[in-house]
Amino acid sequence: MLPPPCADCDAVVGTLLRSASMDPLTHTLAGATLAQTRIGRGTLATVTCVVGANLPDIDAATYFLNTDLALGVRRGWTHGILATVAFPPLLAAVMTLVDRARCHRRPTATPVPISRLVKLSYLAVLSHPAMDWLNTYGVRLLMPFDGRWFYGDAVFIVDPWLWLLLATTVVLAHSDTRPLIIGWLGLALLTLLLVSGEPRAPLLAKGLFGFGLMSICCVRAWGGAQRHLGTVATVCLALATAYVISMAASSRLARTEVEAWARDRGVKPQKVMMSPAPGDPFRRTVLMADDSHYHRLVFDWLTPDRVRPIGGEVLIGEDHPITTAAQTAEHVWGLSTWTRFPRFVVDPLEDGYRITIADMRFGGAVVELDPDLVPRSRISQRQP
Repeated sequence: MLPPPCADCDAVVGTLLRSASMDPLTHTLAGATLAQTRIGRGTLATVTCVVGANLPDIDAATYFLNTDLALGVRRGWTHGILATVAFPPLLAAVMTLVDRARCHRRPTATPVPISRLVKLSYLAVLSHPAMDWLNTYGVRLLMPFDGRWFYGDAVFIVDPWLWLLLATTVVLAHSDTRPLIIGWLGLALLTLLLVSGEPRAPLLAKGLFGFGLMSICCVRAWGGAQRHLGTVATVCLALATAYVISMAASSRLARTEVEAWARDRGVKPQKVMMSPAPGDPFRRTVLMADDSHYHRLVFDWLTPDRVRPIGGEVLIGEDHPITTAAQTAEHVWGLSTWTRFPRFVVDPLEDGYRITIADMRFGGAVVELDPDLVPRSRISQRQP
């Protein structure tokens, strides 16, 4: 079934900008955890790591300029190789100015070596595109030199297990006042409501997430772990890394099995997307393309028949001059940039053509062409 189109792409952009990055909480917790390791602990470490871990998402500001522009630039320049080289020294320079102001106010304070700030800035900034690569939206790692997308298909865009692992050290390190404790409890309740309200997450996962939150509270109440924050942070980062590696390896193995399953049934897979299920490390939602159709499947490591088709085949649509011309319309430039599994529906009109452009992962947009295949002005009426 074709996802519902929207003429001006606002609905698409709204959805993608909310989820087209590893969520800000994960990035923030990763930076704050890094700051508690032996590498990071010290003055200005937390603010440097947290800002650096979120800095590439500065491109989200383009949403306030133009919705389609936001789609076109997200996970591009500010996530690519040039930005990862340029951002850390700039961040370190800003943090150095902050440090000088601190030392000016407190003459007895010890300045932070700029080399330390540069090192932390690089680690924090590089963590962002690395984490964004993990999900199905991908990242353009070689921008601005090459616009290719790289997809990890390893971790769901909001992963509760990463939340737990990365939050443990941060809660222990920053919960020494009543307002902070109340804030952490509020965040814990909010995340619990989000996870428990996710209909696709299994009941066992919801229960384990609640147990994990209670465990963090108990460790904080005990108080003994605060004396070993560096070790706790290192262990949590190591466990998070091991989890990510296992998820990536699991997706690769599952993809190989799905492709073999398809070939056994006479289908020649051209592209395959392995989308992790929310909170369930054993399940994948699969989108597979052959020469002319898309196929939706479910892969589950815990079931006897691990590969199971869901729904019928979906026709991709013709690669035709009409669809090529439609993609030149100004208001779908960003959408076309993001498209990973495109689908086109062409409807002839009395004086031209109406083309629905969509991606099988999300909604799409409508373009009208005149008889000479020239895009008409942007359609203002939102489609259902």
